[in-house]
Amino acid sequence: MRTLCDHSTMFGRSGSIQLARVFGIRVGVDFSWFVVLFLVIFWLSHSFQETLGSSDTTAYLTAVASALLLFASIVVHELGHALAARRHGIEVAGITISPLGGFALMSRESRTAREELTVAAAGPLATLAIVVVSVLVGVALVGAHRFVDAALLATGAHVTPVLLTIGFLVTMNVIVLLFNLVPAYPLDGGRMVRAIVWQLSGDRNRGTRVAARLGQAFSIVLIGGGLWLTIGLGSLVGIWFVLVGLMIGGSSRALLAQTALTEQLEDVRVGDIMDADPVSVPEELPAAQALDEFFLRYRWPWFPVVDAAGRFVGVLREEGARHAVEGGRPVQLVRELMEQDETGRWRIDEDQSLRALLDADGLRTLGAMMVLDGGGVLRGVVTLGRLRRALRAALGGRP
Repeated sequence: MRTLCDHSTMFGRSGSIQLARVFGIRVGVDFSWFVVLFLVIFWLSHSFQETLGSSDTTAYLTAVASALLLFASIVVHELGHALAARRHGIEVAGITISPLGGFALMSRESRTAREELTVAAAGPLATLAIVVVSVLVGVALVGAHRFVDAALLATGAHVTPVLLTIGFLVTMNVIVLLFNLVPAYPLDGGRMVRAIVWQLSGDRNRGTRVAARLGQAFSIVLIGGGLWLTIGLGSLVGIWFVLVGLMIGGSSRALLAQTALTEQLEDVRVGDIMDADPVSVPEELPAAQALDEFFLRYRWPWFPVVDAAGRFVGVLREEGARHAVEGGRPVQLVRELMEQDETGRWRIDEDQSLRALLDADGLRTLGAMMVLDGGGVLRGVVTLGRLRRALRAALGGRP
């Protein structure tokens, strides 16, 4: 089961080298990105030398600046997704840039169509902002005609290195923007289509199927076009198209399979798979007694805490109780040591579907969710182990 999802400019792998933290978000690059960066700089140096008509050193430095600014603009695109996700309470583990693009690794998928549309559109809007600002700066510096020549790498035009860098940044970001607006999952345009169909039909799965099938169709176009460019024209760019097409097709197939599983689980309630006899700690219990009667007896790292009426109020971890006892505070009450669940991140209603359970933050942070009735009384606990067994059963395996 995946507990992290990605919102991609294109696609990449999760393993990366950290370069910086922006707004507290880790920004890293895939190892192979450095090779691609070198190749891009090499290619740009040759093209820029023809456009600038200047020395190799000037063309090279202009190429380096342009390549790094392109990298920065992709990071800005992903930051758009990440910051929008944060506003909706979705945690972002980090941003990774790879040869096939960039992606923001998020803790969960969107829970509403509006949330999905907002997060998906934030990246293209960030890219559009880069284009608009760059165009305004370029036109203000030299006028529209010369700026267009710079953006198109026109040979023989009177173009300065600064102007050429701005023009290149505009051209590449327009390409990134248009590519990501293609209505095919997992591109941003596909996610927006998914959100729109979801909103209009009220059916999340229908929106997902439409976006995924568009993704499959677009992957065929990319692979076919890439093979034609590679074999027919001898262009290495075609290999990139093929790789991206394969990634998009694979992601679309995986999403359709996930949707089919989700539909099988629609009639299964959280209450059907929970442990209906959970062990809980009273909030008025002293720390020493909680440590002895619960942690040393059951050897579990945490327990749900309930009040006198049986309502779930928080979670007590072993280190909290042990720290109080070893610190000379054995009579300190559990309610003073527990982590309160004020935001409801560890609770779920027993009548909720497994779809809601799969989206729950508590499964990732705690490995379990507390199942409550309408009055907030603890009725059970569902763990990752129980969820996995339910998923295997739904797939026809052994429970």
